[in-house]
Amino acid sequence: MIVLGIETSCDETAAAVVSADVAGAGPGSVLGRPRILSNVVLSQLDEHRAFGGVVPEIAARAHVEAIDGIVAEAMAEAGLDFAALDGVAATGGPGLIGGVMVGVMTAKALAYARGLAFIAVNHLEAHALTVRLTGGETPLAFPYLLLLVSGGHCQLLGVEGVGKYRRLGTTIDDALGEAFDKTAKMLGIGYPGGPAVERLAAQGNALRFDMPRPMKGRGGCDFSFSGLKTKVRQTIEALPPGPVTERDAADIAAAFQHAAGDVLVERCANAIEIFAADHGPAPLVVAGGVAANTALRGRLQALADASGIPFAAPPVALCTDNGAMVAWAGLERLALGETDALDFKPRPRWPLDPEAPKAAYAGVKA
Repeated sequence: MIVLGIETSCDETAAAVVSADVAGAGPGSVLGRPRILSNVVLSQLDEHRAFGGVVPEIAARAHVEAIDGIVAEAMAEAGLDFAALDGVAATGGPGLIGGVMVGVMTAKALAYARGLAFIAVNHLEAHALTVRLTGGETPLAFPYLLLLVSGGHCQLLGVEGVGKYRRLGTTIDDALGEAFDKTAKMLGIGYPGGPAVERLAAQGNALRFDMPRPMKGRGGCDFSFSGLKTKVRQTIEALPPGPVTERDAADIAAAFQHAAGDVLVERCANAIEIFAADHGPAPLVVAGGVAANTALRGRLQALADASGIPFAAPPVALCTDNGAMVAWAGLERLALGETDALDFKPRPRWPLDPEAPKAAYAGVKA
């Protein structure tokens, strides 16, 4: 089975082709030999850098201008024509609605013109399933515990199957990726903030400045990063007047990242215990843009090792938004016999667990 995936939910215009062997059909189907045949990503960082963040109108226009060429490049890199495809998948939400519309309409047009299946993919599910694409010849088995961390989301989820998610915890204020970006902005180290903070933190002393660990010691699996972000601002304001020195910036970045890691480890430890009560020991998986942070990945690997469970994460290059994860999520659904009608409406918000209480950073506004 071969699927083209299109991703346009934020500031990357991306397309990819993935394949897998499929044994059986419908709910009883079994996947094997996942392959990424192509993966093309065009970043819009230069268009948004001057604004210190993504401007939705600029992003949508850039997607319109680039999408046809990116799809053509992905197909050429895969060495296939459209007749070889079984389906076309596109991010249907959540995301910036203008960009989501561009990808969805492109996928619909291709599906209609070529007589292919159309699959609207939940962007969060694409992140959640990426580890099944990249884990080897046999996809990682369900169930597993997922830490989904990005610029807009910070959640702990029980992944019980395709389309089957149970939210164990979510942030009650800021997402961790947002806290990274705002810390970078306060330190004046550029955009995007996550990689900039990680690079600077590697040169700093994490123990020089005292940072809070929000929610530490509380039960459950919810997160909070607003207080940590505020402490970064207060620490900067308490420095001597003038520009922040390189040493001060490195030490603040290191203290922030170390505190964030402590929060993730404690919250995940709670989730491991809660999830194991229902499913027994299960792998810990981290996905999303913040999962590209190697220091945080190391902290989570150590937690999994101490807990006696496997740890898995996509390759760093596939943690940020890309077309391969969308193509794979579409292939997973198509193998189960699930497709979408061409009247599907793009969704700016789309929670993975619709039964969970509404929360601002869980795919639906409170």
